[in-house]
Amino acid sequence: MTDPEIIKSLMKEGHFLPQEEMLEIARKKSGLHIGIPKETSFQEHRVALVPEAVSLLVANGHHIKVETQAGVNSFFSDKDYSEAGAQIVYDRKEVFQCDILLKVSPLTEEEVEMMGTGQTVISALQITMQPKQILQRLMEKKVTAIAWDYIRDTEGHFPIVRAMGEIAGTTSILIAAELLSAFPNGKGVMFGGIAGVQPTEVVILGAGTVGEYATRAAIGLGSSVKVFDNSLSKLRRLQQSTGVRMYTSIIQPKVLSKALKRADVVVGAVRSNMGKTPCIVSEDMVANMKPGAVVIDVSIDQGGCFETSEVTNHEAPTFEKYGVTHYCVPNIASRVSRTASFAISNIFSPILIQMGNNGGCTDLIKKDNGFRSGVYIYKGNLTSEILGKVFGLNFKEIEILLMGR
Repeated sequence: MTDPEIIKSLMKEGHFLPQEEMLEIARKKSGLHIGIPKETSFQEHRVALVPEAVSLLVANGHHIKVETQAGVNSFFSDKDYSEAGAQIVYDRKEVFQCDILLKVSPLTEEEVEMMGTGQTVISALQITMQPKQILQRLMEKKVTAIAWDYIRDTEGHFPIVRAMGEIAGTTSILIAAELLSAFPNGKGVMFGGIAGVQPTEVVILGAGTVGEYATRAAIGLGSSVKVFDNSLSKLRRLQQSTGVRMYTSIIQPKVLSKALKRADVVVGAVRSNMGKTPCIVSEDMVANMKPGAVVIDVSIDQGGCFETSEVTNHEAPTFEKYGVTHYCVPNIASRVSRTASFAISNIFSPILIQMGNNGGCTDLIKKDNGFRSGVYIYKGNLTSEILGKVFGLNFKEIEILLMGR
């Protein structure tokens, strides 16, 4: 065939006819209905979303109901939330009918009973506060439950746990500084140091997030700091991240006991991946410390790392034993509830926007591995192996459940 004949043939087959333009299919967006109840747990002053985050979510097409006075303990008024675009709700039950519930503390039995069927709840997961009957009731109601303390970011870290650790570490040093001063019962020592005066000596147990930020705050105020941990890699990372060649040591009883005798402040920041925190400081070690020294046991929520520790609260935060002041409040972040609420909200709001952009919670669970790691109940099915073994309940791998839907 000649060239003109070939062109005519192609034109007959339609190769040169106008073709349909292939356009990208827009992502399916979903307007979320989010409920923010007032926290009722003992001395829980934080709130899951601050007004600024509410404003951002409303601007993205989401609907938010906030229970009246939900932010009052973090110094956010109903007016602040209303002006941000939230609907203020005076009937507590109405909040618990929202498709997505956002809480700081774990659900109580009363709150579970107010929930409907097939809802999603994002809150903390604490086995001691979420007994077997609560899990079973959530499963009966076909709820999807997500623990914010197990949600991971793109780097595999737990962003909210880390943020709360940063707050607890820094605040523990500020608390110690207050307790060392002469009022009401301190020994009149300024935390840190000035020219010509020996600086306060601080011992920090644990080189994780809490220990790191306690170290940073103590060094920033001019103290002499010693850090103990059983992980050399953590101690090495701490020195590299702070840029200070401080005293570090593996936890050895004789070395630790010697350091404690000279310490003005000891911060317990040891964490356990499973179960109770190991007791590192014996009663005899505490008895040999300086009179007027201060112990801040941040690990108290896992049992504490001092043998002399006893759980206290924000109203009566300290007690004295062997002349040493003990501060053993489990929820230090609630002491600075406004700052903590901003920190939590800064992590929650992008997750919720991403959830809406992906078409809802189920789609985000399928697409985001980090978010999926926080799921412990999926549409009524227990997916946490740990909870299943602790409470003797049947559990299923979430990946298997997702494949079947």
